[in-house]
Amino acid sequence: MKKLAIALMATTLMTGAAFADSMEKISEFRIGILGGENAQDRMNSYQCLADKTTELLGVETKLFAPADYAGVIQGLLGGTIDMAWLGASGYAKTYLSDPEAVEPVLVKVNVDGGYGYYSVGFARKDSGVKSLEDLKGKTFGFGDPNSTSGYLIPSIEIPQNINATMESGDYFGEVKFTGGHEQTIVAVANGEIAGGVTWADGLGEWEDGYNSGALRKAVDAGLVDMNDMVKIWQSKTIPEGPIVLRKALPADVKVKMTGLVASLQSMDPDCAYGVAAGETKGFMPITHDAYEVIIEARKLKSN
Repeated sequence: MKKLAIALMATTLMTGAAFADSMEKISEFRIGILGGENAQDRMNSYQCLADKTTELLGVETKLFAPADYAGVIQGLLGGTIDMAWLGASGYAKTYLSDPEAVEPVLVKVNVDGGYGYYSVGFARKDSGVKSLEDLKGKTFGFGDPNSTSGYLIPSIEIPQNINATMESGDYFGEVKFTGGHEQTIVAVANGEIAGGVTWADGLGEWEDGYNSGALRKAVDAGLVDMNDMVKIWQSKTIPEGPIVLRKALPADVKVKMTGLVASLQSMDPDCAYGVAAGETKGFMPITHDAYEVIIEARKLKSN
């Protein structure tokens, strides 16, 4: 019955132009997964979506979990990845590289009905670090250069707080990239860096890693006890990144996949939890306009 409901939703949404385009065929569907946790955990979280995609489209679905964000972005630009959930900065990078490569279709909705989240700075509680001021002269970790919360936004906002640059030796003793959100969390937990930033919805309890985000995923995986951590900084609200589809895909495929992901929360809450990195209300439609501010911020960082 649920499979029928999805098919009916897709059929209802399709326009005449989409039907004309639906004669085009695809031989497989490829989903890219951004870094943030180890590759196998990412694949496991998305396998249920891959299975549903195969059933819906009637073609093999392949999952790709590159080591960094750039791998997913390049896959979308090169046509070797068909769908991905990008961060806002990753979408900005993709759009600035080729405005015709992808289109944003859906965004994750938080349990409060919004679609904002935060870059959160954190440290070990027993380190004595309680604020950015306490990190002066110490090692600070970013995640990935194409991450919104793991680099772009904190690299703009933190210098305004500390009245210094993010260059190693200017304020922090060393500023380094860890490779991703999970890597940053583990590095702080293990004392390899004094502090770092990651993403969280900011809703729910700190002890749980909030309701969704990288901290929640790390707690679920048993990688960190949030009682051992302390929040030292939080950004302004950031627009959640979009689920994007390659523009060149057949129109009926785009409509079906949009319908599938939009239905995921009601159809299979456990699957939605894994894909959305925690508790959410599911996914809602989003357009390019929501990311114009992030695109402008990305332009400024490239100058």
